[in-house]
Amino acid sequence: MADTPTLGRLTTVPALDRPDLLAAPVATALAGWEHADEVGVVEIDPAIADTAALAEAYDLGMDTGANCVLVAGRREGVERVAACLVRADTRADVNTVVKRLLDVRKCSFLPMERAVEESAMEHGGITPVGLPASWRLLLDARVAAMDVAVIGSGVRRSKLLVPGRLLALLPGAEVVEGLAG
Repeated sequence: MADTPTLGRLTTVPALDRPDLLAAPVATALAGWEHADEVGVVEIDPAIADTAALAEAYDLGMDTGANCVLVAGRREGVERVAACLVRADTRADVNTVVKRLLDVRKCSFLPMERAVEESAMEHGGITPVGLPASWRLLLDARVAAMDVAVIGSGVRRSKLLVPGRLLALLPGAEVVEGLAG
């Protein structure tokens, strides 16, 4: 079994050893993923689940986190949804890059209620691991280059620590140069 990652004052345990700290679709996805033994989970106070608060509480740089945002657009009456994973110190270029990749005229963030319902994850904990297979997963190239990325676990009370190279290997992941600015 591989060692799970650590970062700053965050020390993890193997994610599959603590399914109570994972949303159900995250636990299911990890259970079937060949790289799951390199994914760590750390329990946190849900009040500091947001990236800036977590970074401050654990003396982490904003460049250690990666945020997952859900966006959608329509083309010829068909909705196209994508999860965009970008470093926390950047923002997804929704109006240009994502819109072009989805081949839609207009692209917008999914409303919180819909994002929570359709991902089966908590607001503030949405992660690319375990999202619906019909959604595209767009990963900024800078995330794939991170030694270790702090990402959501599907719930607000924990975070996953995952080597960036493994995030690029998630099922359906598309590494995109310039996804975020």
